[in-house]
Amino acid sequence: MTVSSVVLNVASLTDTGLKRTANEDSVLVASPVFLVADGMGGHEAGDRASAAVVDAFEPLRGLTVEVADIGDALSRASAVVDDISADHKRGAGSTVTGVALVDHEGAPHWLVFNVGDSRVYRHHGNELTQLTIDHSLGQELVDAGELRAEDLSTFSQRNVITRAIGAPDSTADSWLLPVVDGERLLLCSDGLSGEVSDEAIRATLTMNGRPESAAAALVSRALKAGGRDNVSVVVIDVISGGARTRPDDSEAGREAASTSLTDSSLEGTTIPVRVR
Repeated sequence: MTVSSVVLNVASLTDTGLKRTANEDSVLVASPVFLVADGMGGHEAGDRASAAVVDAFEPLRGLTVEVADIGDALSRASAVVDDISADHKRGAGSTVTGVALVDHEGAPHWLVFNVGDSRVYRHHGNELTQLTIDHSLGQELVDAGELRAEDLSTFSQRNVITRAIGAPDSTADSWLLPVVDGERLLLCSDGLSGEVSDEAIRATLTMNGRPESAAAALVSRALKAGGRDNVSVVVIDVISGGARTRPDDSEAGREAASTSLTDSSLEGTTIPVRVR
């Protein structure tokens, strides 16, 4: 099996929300690359920054993508966002989270990557797993044992971002994950994850069969919960061409993955990689 054999069904949706006057999120659906970018810096700066991230990945549309290509796109995005930031007193930046279909050892894999607190989730067998780790002050305190995970939602500085495109630290985290038939991936800005609980996201993805209906239902939930931020989602269903089940766990894989993912159900199937 190769990337060319993978059949996907994809839907995306973005909404300004109920409290913002402009949408600073940008979304890219350009198979084999899919991403969500959440701009920062206020109107004009924020939307220009997220649009620049999308523009940096657009040339990969329809191509055979390798890990290095994602790193190159991130570098292009950083250079442009740095220029935008120099033009605005408040600066500019953007999160980015995404997935790219790549061949690894003769089989199709997802290259999952993120900078900031926009997320990638995996939904399979009615279970939801967060694949990415937020680059935020709150998450770092949780990881350091200085804040309980259950207290994160009420932590006043939970949304302070510690990495972003255009920030001093724009290092991406990235993993390779085998593509599996029947799985569903969700990419989203924090306009969804900040308003809607993981359990509600899981239930919504479970109840809505088509990606279009799932995307619409997720955005609707975020708006009903307050809609305090822009909200953007990409829903990707793997129809065929992937593995039928996840590969068996391996000791080496468990050791490698345990430093990057908190969900033990994926240990042994993820491979941390450097994209830049």
